[in-house]
Amino acid sequence: MDGTIFTPSLEGMKHVKTENGEMLTKPFLEVCKLILPVLDKFGAAMALVKSDIGGNITRLEKKYLTNPGKYELLYSMVNEEVAAKTARGSSSCANGLLWLTRAMDFLVELFRNLLEHKVWSMAQACTESYSKTLKKFHGWLASSSFTVAMKLAPDRKKFMEVITGNGDVNEDIAAFCTTFHPLLIENHKFLASVDLDDMKAS
Repeated sequence: MDGTIFTPSLEGMKHVKTENGEMLTKPFLEVCKLILPVLDKFGAAMALVKSDIGGNITRLEKKYLTNPGKYELLYSMVNEEVAAKTARGSSSCANGLLWLTRAMDFLVELFRNLLEHKVWSMAQACTESYSKTLKKFHGWLASSSFTVAMKLAPDRKKFMEVITGNGDVNEDIAAFCTTFHPLLIENHKFLASVDLDDMKAS
C-alpha cells in the first residue's frame, strides 16, 4: 500500500470545493466512498455503518447523475427539496446528506479517540464515539443493534497494523480528522439553516 489507507481520501479532500468555497457534489461523495475501505478493516463491527453510508452515497449520487450540471453543488438538491417541501421525507436527498454527515461525524470522533486515548480498547473507542455522535438521533432498535455490533470490534493493535501501510498512520489520522471535520460542520450549518439538522431516525 502506497501511504496509509487514509491517503486517497486525504488527496480527495483537496478537491471538494470550488474556488469560491462551495461544496461540490461528486468530489464530496468520492471522499466518502474512499473512506469505506477503512471500514472494511473493522469487519462485522462496522457492517451496519458501512451499509448506511453506502446507501446514502448511492441516493445522493443517483440524484446527481440525473443532471450533473444542475446538481454540481452539493446543497443544490437539498434546496430544491426544501422549495418543494419534500426535504423531510425519509427517502429525500436532505435526509441522505444528513445521515451521511452524521456517520462521518462518528468516524472522525472514533479516529480522534484512537489518537488521543492510547489505552482504550477498540470497543471502548467505538462506544464513546457513538455516544457522542449518532446515539442521540437513534431510536431504541438502532441503538441496541449498534451496541451489539461494537462488541465485534477488532483488536486495536491488529487494526492499526492493518491500516498503516507504509506511511505514518497517526499523522494521517490526525490530518483526516483536522481536514474532514470542518467540511462536516459546514454540512451541519447548511442543514440547520434550512431547519433540517434535527431529524431523527424513523
